[in-house]
Amino acid sequence: MGTESLLVFIIIGAIAGWLAGLIVKGFGLGLVGNIVVGIVGALIAGWLFPRLGFAIGGGIFASIIHATIGAVILLVLIKLVKQA
Repeated sequence: MGTESLLVFIIIGAIAGWLAGLIVKGFGLGLVGNIVVGIVGALIAGWLFPRLGFAIGGGIFASIIHATIGAVILLVLIKLVKQA
């Protein structure tokens, strides 16, 4: 993975984590937290979506949506575990 690819990966993770934090109320994680949540969300969505037969498409915009959905799933799971 080149430097440019890594930079795009981090930027997509930050945007996805920030959007997921807006969607799931009560989660303000800061820049590093948003990046981590976005990247982990992308991994979750990348694992889950093919098993469900769900495809968004290609490109940066689709990657942001993909990672955001995964990050929302992650934050909802974290919220449920904290409440239990």
